[in-house]
Amino acid sequence: MALDLNALGAVRAFVEAFHRADLPPLAGIVCNAGVQIITAPTQTADGFEATFGVNHLAHYLLVRLLLGDLVAGGNIVFVSSNTHDPQQQAGLGLPEPRFGSARAVAYDLEPGADAGRRRYTTSKLCNIYSTYELVRQLDQSGDPRLQSIHVNAFDPGMMPGTGLARTYPTPLRFAWNYVLPALTLFQKNVNRPSTSGRRLAALASGQMGELKGKYVSMGKVLPSSALSYDASKAWDLWKVSAELTGLPVSLNIPQ
Repeated sequence: MALDLNALGAVRAFVEAFHRADLPPLAGIVCNAGVQIITAPTQTADGFEATFGVNHLAHYLLVRLLLGDLVAGGNIVFVSSNTHDPQQQAGLGLPEPRFGSARAVAYDLEPGADAGRRRYTTSKLCNIYSTYELVRQLDQSGDPRLQSIHVNAFDPGMMPGTGLARTYPTPLRFAWNYVLPALTLFQKNVNRPSTSGRRLAALASGQMGELKGKYVSMGKVLPSSALSYDASKAWDLWKVSAELTGLPVSLNIPQ
């Protein structure tokens, strides 16, 4: 089923189509879409900065609209990145995340390639904020089914050869597609898509155990960045995201 994460209306249309499709119970959700835009700042159909809109906000809406469809013990995985952590991305050349407030991030249209890269690392931080805050919201819901849902964040590592560098200049795209894949042979946490895919599938299917509110990188539970544990920023992101998507702040799942 087609899903366009560049428009919130398309997300809602997808959920409506999902409900009409008479599919089996929903066992999990993997929020995997990601864009990195280093050309001119881009906006979604709803006017939000596109990196934030696609990598975070559309996923937030999708998960909230599908919470009522998840089975007890279901799994939600937000695909983040070690680029959210300045201590873990040495040598990658990406700027540190900048999260002053969720509203500022949603409308950050600063020009320049470095600003585009920073918006990407910030969006990956938002994915982890979403993970930790959703766990808190589910735990506080008072609904045993919601409380049983597992929510975790996943770091696939650097995966050269994928479409993430599609907006980069031609020489850099060539290196990304044909030179950097060699790093998978000897560089820590530089992975083939098949390697990261297997690890993601293991987490999303519960093969790694009853994990909840964890950050998984290189196939194991590791700490995320110090900034990612700022509960006040995670709460700000949750509240503003609810407002921007037209949802109530509190979870209100139809029975």
